[in-house]
Amino acid sequence: MIFLMILLCTYILAVNFYGFRLLRSQKNACVSGEIAEGKGDGKLLLAGALGGALAVYITMFILKYRLDSCILMLALPLLAVVNIYCFYLGFRGIFFFW
Repeated sequence: MIFLMILLCTYILAVNFYGFRLLRSQKNACVSGEIAEGKGDGKLLLAGALGGALAVYITMFILKYRLDSCILMLALPLLAVVNIYCFYLGFRGIFFFW
C-alpha cells in the first residue's frame, strides 16, 4: 500500500514538473525566435491531460506567457478539476483496496 502511494505521488510530481519545464522551454524558444507563439499547444494540453494541468495553468500566470490563448485558458482549469478528482479517486482507491 505504501509503495502504491509513493508511486502515485511520484507520478503526480513528475507530470507537474514536466508541464512546468515544457511551458518554460516553449517560452524561451518563443523569445529567442525558434518557434512561433501558438506552436506547441497540443503538447501543453497533453501534459495537462496526463495530470499536469494545474502546474501548467499556474506557470502560465507566473511567466505571463500564453495568457491570450482562449483554448488553454478554458481547457486547463477544466483538466485541473478532472485531474484533482482522479487523483482523489486514486488515493481513496489505494486505501479501500487494502
